[in-house]
Amino acid sequence: MSDLKITTKEKKTIEEAIGDLFASLEIQGTFTLSQNDEILDIVMETEDSGMIIGYHGETLESLQLIISLMVAKKIDKFIRVSIEVDGYKKARMEYLESLARQMKEKVLEEKQEQVVDSLKSWERRIVHLALQDDPDVVSESAGVGRDRVLIIKPK
Repeated sequence: MSDLKITTKEKKTIEEAIGDLFASLEIQGTFTLSQNDEILDIVMETEDSGMIIGYHGETLESLQLIISLMVAKKIDKFIRVSIEVDGYKKARMEYLESLARQMKEKVLEEKQEQVVDSLKSWERRIVHLALQDDPDVVSESAGVGRDRVLIIKPK
């Protein structure tokens, strides 16, 4: 097992720190923690979901990073944090898997590569995973930073 496994004591410390952060941000609601591989999953139920998610999930991504850094300071281990709030990520993943299928069909129909821009790294990864075993198309990322795009092309 990974040395990033959190102990019961560390989990309590993390829960208290996250609770304090949410209280200072005046975020009302509840959350649960679980560890999945090397990722700390936080599932939130709140009426403040729009504020937490932000524009295209940007606030949510920032909050995940802040909590990861906060946890690292508290327990002396860096653990990636994933926050699911009101089903946002689940719905986004379903959309991205559907997008992958649609883009595949377009690539095969037009027999030329298609470029998808404006995806975050985790979103590109979902599309790559959706197409990784596909016999007809291949996906790759190209570019740097905010200009990075996803390319789907025939095999």
